[in-house]
Amino acid sequence: MRVFDQNSNIFNLLSEAVSEGILVVNKDQIIVATNSRTNEMFGYETDELKGSSLDILLPPSHHEFHKKHVAQYHKNRNKRRMAHGRELFGLRKNKEQFPLEIGLNPFSLYGNSYVMALIIDITDVKEREREIHELNANLEKKIKKRTVELRDTVAELKKEIKLRVSAEKKIKNALQKERELNELKTKFLSLVSHEFKTPLSGIMTSATLVGKYKKEEQQEKRDKHLKTIIGEVKRLNTILTDFLSIERLREGKEVYRFTDFSLSKVINEVVYNSNMLLKIGQRITYPQNIEDVIIRQDEKIVNLVLTNLLHNAIKYSSEDTLIDLKIELGTNQIIFSVIDQGIGIPEKDQRHIFERYFRAENAVLNSGTGIGLHIIKGHLENLNGSISFVSHENKGSTFTVTLPLADANGS
Repeated sequence: MRVFDQNSNIFNLLSEAVSEGILVVNKDQIIVATNSRTNEMFGYETDELKGSSLDILLPPSHHEFHKKHVAQYHKNRNKRRMAHGRELFGLRKNKEQFPLEIGLNPFSLYGNSYVMALIIDITDVKEREREIHELNANLEKKIKKRTVELRDTVAELKKEIKLRVSAEKKIKNALQKERELNELKTKFLSLVSHEFKTPLSGIMTSATLVGKYKKEEQQEKRDKHLKTIIGEVKRLNTILTDFLSIERLREGKEVYRFTDFSLSKVINEVVYNSNMLLKIGQRITYPQNIEDVIIRQDEKIVNLVLTNLLHNAIKYSSEDTLIDLKIELGTNQIIFSVIDQGIGIPEKDQRHIFERYFRAENAVLNSGTGIGLHIIKGHLENLNGSISFVSHENKGSTFTVTLPLADANGS
């Protein structure tokens, strides 16, 4: 539980961003963390559940089954829905039972094993299913009765049947979309858990080592670990910024600011920062005749787009390779191309490459969230720009960005 206390701000930020209940238990089935939705769902105050056995949230009649299920689950730990095909019930503090769905996601943190549950109260869903069942039963009786008594109402009954089928189809589609959204949220939480674990471990290790170097002549070692801590904190901040950027894009709240700025200034800044990530023998080439070029656009977005593409080219290319940044300046638009000699994108994955959280199968061993290209594509579309690519596996990729240049009025 102390692990979650130490990282409560991060856990709260992530868990409170979703509408479903989140509950984390350790290997002994002791509750170590909950979000406000879980507390509200089961009728408990903040932190009241922490340290309690998970049995407190289960009807007594479910305890024995749950013990067997837990034992079986730990033999084959994986992400899945709990007790698929069975009806599950939770127990509120006032002893009221209610139906629910649970998605399980095992993970490890600092050597300890945990299971994170995504909990959904399906009371309303069950009520809708009951209403549909009653509607179907009543409608069938109505059909039989009217077929015998009034054959001239057949046309009207067929119309009612059509409306019923349409309603059922809409409800099924809504339920399917709801399940897909839940799967996406589970994937999001799993991704964040994985991406945060590595920098947090680095920060913890470096912070511990800094405390051991107390002598004046060990300042160089202290500086090294402090630099690591700062770098990992920046990495965490970048991840959080990306996730917040996705929400702003989705809700249409992103605000763009058009200014006149030096193209060479932005290019030099992006390349300078990218050079720090280069592997042995890697080199970036870019046009040298852009010193006097002034363009009008959102400088922050141009920097973000080029940084993302160059960092990807470096990450997915091997040592001793060339990364080429080309620029074509037209009257009303500017075209950036980033060409690498990296691992490329498998053909079957190319149609998904701009999807949120998607990562090509040959890139899963590299760190990353799978949202960078999704974010810059959203920004470019908002700015009436576009991004495209040509890629061949094991040969390299070329990403091309076309961005219109705003006029003096900023339009």
